[in-house]
Amino acid sequence: MKNVLNNIQHNIFANNKQLAVLIDPEKIRLSDVEAFVKKINKSVANYIFVGGSTVPVDLTEPLVVEINKHTNLPVILFPGDVAQITNKANALLFISLLSGRNPAYLIGKHVEAIPRLKETTLEIIPTGYLLIENEGVQTMVQKVTETEPMPSKQVENIVNTALAGELLGMRLIYLEAGSGAKNPVSPEIIKAVRDDLSIPLIVGGGIKSKAQMNAAFEAGANIVVIGTALEKNEDFFRELKRW
Repeated sequence: MKNVLNNIQHNIFANNKQLAVLIDPEKIRLSDVEAFVKKINKSVANYIFVGGSTVPVDLTEPLVVEINKHTNLPVILFPGDVAQITNKANALLFISLLSGRNPAYLIGKHVEAIPRLKETTLEIIPTGYLLIENEGVQTMVQKVTETEPMPSKQVENIVNTALAGELLGMRLIYLEAGSGAKNPVSPEIIKAVRDDLSIPLIVGGGIKSKAQMNAAFEAGANIVVIGTALEKNEDFFRELKRW
């Protein structure tokens, strides 16, 4: 398996769009994984992300093992907690919630994760995570982390926070509207961040159509993440068989 971060950067250099499908262990049964992953394989997806905000212990590893039976795509952990770490994946987004001010999600959980990470061969990718407000809807990330999202009108502050993450050594920046958000992060915000950022930019949350996905790419996203839309919209898969 190639180094995941190198692969991301190679695709950016080649001007290739990159798509990740997020699977929440709480939202899929193991018996449904094979069929779902086979659909992902037929799509233009480059990566499978696995994770969620409130995943119980012992759900993640069996899911990753099952996913790996049916795909050669890199499986990347997008964990909401230390309990979601498993060596069965290829890489882990080591996420720091830069948009919040809860020390547990800025550094505390990371320290807690170290004993587990020492025992793995996971590729660990430091990732700055910015939660952007979405029409006043409270997301699960807000509830779990007890932090507030960044106001979408404060674009300069969002840009500055993303750049602070880059200067702190983050290798990726992730703009997130939240799972099940009504609307995705706006193209204006994506473009403003992309214009000043020199590291790869991931955008997810609230993307329910190919048009919204393409709008994120056109604004400057290097990787777009979709999840809930694929769980609810069978037609979306058919639209993603080609760019």
